[in-house]
Amino acid sequence: MRFELPMRRAKALLASLCLPILLLAAPAAAQTIIAVPQVGLRVLDPVLSTADTARNHGYLIYDTLLAMDANFDIKPQMVQGWEVSADGRTYTFTLRDGLRWHDGAPVTSEDCTTSIKRWMAQDKLGQILMTMVDSLPIVDQKTFRIVLKEP
Repeated sequence: MRFELPMRRAKALLASLCLPILLLAAPAAAQTIIAVPQVGLRVLDPVLSTADTARNHGYLIYDTLLAMDANFDIKPQMVQGWEVSADGRTYTFTLRDGLRWHDGAPVTSEDCTTSIKRWMAQDKLGQILMTMVDSLPIVDQKTFRIVLKEP
């Protein structure tokens, strides 16, 4: 198997920063998925567990900002899109319309930055990436930024 790391390094960093966003959004249509894990699920929170079962369970029930398609290309999931500043340090994300919590409350950019910060504090990769992040400012209810210390 061959990997093209230089081309995908920026995408991998971006995905690593955004995949921990574990927010439940309203489904487009009701569907039934039957999943049988290889072991019992002991922890429902994939941020607090290193078990593959917890991670897989999380991907089945939570939305993420971005996701990878079958070709491992990063695609929007909770965001309608993002922009990168000319200096390569600032990533601005805009949430798509219609994101809701289980109780119907809208998902906000504050929810996203709070989730990113929570993941960064708990996860080893997140702790490493936290050293590269300068700030996570909120622009408005649907927009936030990840500002890196360097491109």
